[in-house]
Amino acid sequence: MLTKRTGPEKKISEPVNFFHAPTRRSALKYALAGVLSTLLSRSAFAQDAEPAPVPAAPAEVPAAEAVAREAATVVDLNNFSFDALSAAMRNRAAQPYSPPPSDLPPPIQGLDYDSYRRILYRRDRTVWLNDPFNFHMQAYFPGFLYKATTRVHIGDGTRFSLYPFSGADFEFLAPLDANQFNELPLPGVAGFRLNYPLDLPDRFDELVSFLGASYFRALGMGNRYGLSARGLALNTATSVAEEFPRFSAFYIVQPKPGEESIRIYAELDSPSLTGAYAFDIRPGAETVIDVTKRLYFRQPVERLGVAPLTSMYFFGENDHPEREDFRPEVHDSDGLFIERVNGEKLWRPLKNPTELALSYFGESSPKSFGLLQRDRDFDHYQDVEARYEVRPSLIVEPLGDWGRGVVQLVEIPTESEINDNIVAFWVPEERPEAGSEYEFRYRMRWGTLDEKRSDLAVITGSFAGLGGNAAQTGDVNTRRFEINFEGGTAANMPGGTVVEPLVDVAQNARVEHIGVSRLPSGGWRLSIELEKLDSAPVELRAKLSVAGRVVSETWLYQWIGQ
Repeated sequence: MLTKRTGPEKKISEPVNFFHAPTRRSALKYALAGVLSTLLSRSAFAQDAEPAPVPAAPAEVPAAEAVAREAATVVDLNNFSFDALSAAMRNRAAQPYSPPPSDLPPPIQGLDYDSYRRILYRRDRTVWLNDPFNFHMQAYFPGFLYKATTRVHIGDGTRFSLYPFSGADFEFLAPLDANQFNELPLPGVAGFRLNYPLDLPDRFDELVSFLGASYFRALGMGNRYGLSARGLALNTATSVAEEFPRFSAFYIVQPKPGEESIRIYAELDSPSLTGAYAFDIRPGAETVIDVTKRLYFRQPVERLGVAPLTSMYFFGENDHPEREDFRPEVHDSDGLFIERVNGEKLWRPLKNPTELALSYFGESSPKSFGLLQRDRDFDHYQDVEARYEVRPSLIVEPLGDWGRGVVQLVEIPTESEINDNIVAFWVPEERPEAGSEYEFRYRMRWGTLDEKRSDLAVITGSFAGLGGNAAQTGDVNTRRFEINFEGGTAANMPGGTVVEPLVDVAQNARVEHIGVSRLPSGGWRLSIELEKLDSAPVELRAKLSVAGRVVSETWLYQWIGQ
């Protein structure tokens, strides 16, 4: 729920086991998701603005008052509540931003990728390993890309203690010299992961991981890691340098025996704002995370991205790579899904564009939006290592009224599957100013979502290629789009049913052909052939209707090519 506060508040490519370190791909994706987004979003503008300034230090105040201010920004570990955490974050936002200290010992500062991947959390030091709990916890060692550390506290919800992670909790494989690290003091850790018997009752698989800035990701049953989420996105794809808030501290409520959920609180900090977060995590076939976040702004921001999702789309059925690749498709997600408040469901296939592409979908408190991996057929990927067909989908369901705004989709060109080049988030219509306070509540569903359990046919394939006929030679300025609709009441239509295509095409394209055919599976195929009339992008919108009643999702597409 979005509420503006004006006064004081009242009242890795697969599930990892205990010994698994981040792979090169998963480690770089955590870091490069932000770096690539920053660089490429800025290149889309003719002139870059200067980075947002850090607020100047306030005038000097008496020592006693300074001590009181500092105490107000610190969470009381012996009298903890979400409201108390929120109050501390509000007070901290009134103070100048303090960058995270660079206090890692020299041996940790010098870790590179090959060294970092040889540091593993020791199984026998797993938190709650010998307790009758359904959750285990392990930490990530600081260093390499993760030099800004975070503090992890454990408690009962009202009293917390800082957990004393040390070098002795980790295993240092050769050629690392364990003696260099075992006794080193750790000012904090890079992040942590929670394990849970998700797929087998006698094995604790990784369930959720918090690592790097405000990034986190989770799994549903049978999934392997794919897309990620962030606590917040600031100034993504704007003329202002993107800012990456970080979770500076966590407070984990120790589970009780038999409990199937776990609660985590977190502090968020950045030059522009602070935040208090609460995560309620419930694992299962779909792992559900309920999020409440309260934001307190030090200064204005150009664009606030709420519930941001980041993923990878390299190539798929609607575009083809220039280089040869034995795999037909490579992506963690294949489309953006939006369910509008009026019940209309939108599907926008993802693309790997040649230039930065920004898309905006105006909404008024949508029912849901997310990045999905709909294609679950191994034959469509042929990658026995990456197993893209089991990557999770992620749906965000706003709780309460979020008001007016847009769902923004950012598609960044990439020449490698190592980069997270897709970002989607909600942008509220009102731009935050210094002193603004907001609260958002939403539910996240991670997993292999069964979307065909709907009365509307869902879009299961979007194919694109040159138009014209097979005998045609020379330049062809037409494009053919083939869209598959399956499931819903449309799948039960008898032979001879008249299915009407409802197609909207921008004025800078001429329709050459539109037709609907029956698929062997019982679904329907919509064919559209267009001629482009100028160099501007062509916006397309299509759905199916029977007897005046819409029976499918709405397909959206932006033809940018020739």
